[in-house]
Amino acid sequence: MSDQDHFHLLPLTIDPKSKSISSLGPSSRALEAELAALNNLHRTILTQIEPPHIVPPPPMPVNPKRSANVSKLRESGNNEYRKGRHAEAIKFYTLGLQMALTRAPWEPSQLVREEVHALYSNRAQAHMQLGNWPEAAVDAEASVAAKSQGNAKAWFRRGKCLLEMGRLQEAKGAVAKALEFEGEEKELAELLKEIEGRIAKEGN
Repeated sequence: MSDQDHFHLLPLTIDPKSKSISSLGPSSRALEAELAALNNLHRTILTQIEPPHIVPPPPMPVNPKRSANVSKLRESGNNEYRKGRHAEAIKFYTLGLQMALTRAPWEPSQLVREEVHALYSNRAQAHMQLGNWPEAAVDAEASVAAKSQGNAKAWFRRGKCLLEMGRLQEAKGAVAKALEFEGEEKELAELLKEIEGRIAKEGN
């Protein structure tokens, strides 16, 4: 009669910390090998699924304190702009952008877009007041990249900067594209006419 003809109930135990399983009673080499393979498989799965060094933090709601700080920095920039202190306004808008762009990755991306499109557009306007046309053009482009529709001011500033830099064909293309998003927005339509007039005058 072989061992396979009998069933032996052996008491098993599980370690509360490691969760490894072992036999409390007498066991054979075959059982020890099976338990070792099972424990090894368990450790491998834990290592692949829940490595303790890369477990992400639990999702959190929007950080209201950060939102308030971003709004405060934008408003501080607006106050400086109204006083004609455009360089100071740029500093506040830049700080606001840094804070908005470093939100936790689980916070809504749409929230970041809403914050940064306004800050980029405002900073573009401040650069324009200082005659920093390339910097203003880049900021205006970043603003429309974050929000293409319902952002006529940034589209206008982008086209105006390109016009001031003499990049007439680019300016025409930018404003024409803006009108596709914004419809027949008056300021954009007037800017397009101005650009086309310059192109006709200069023969470009």
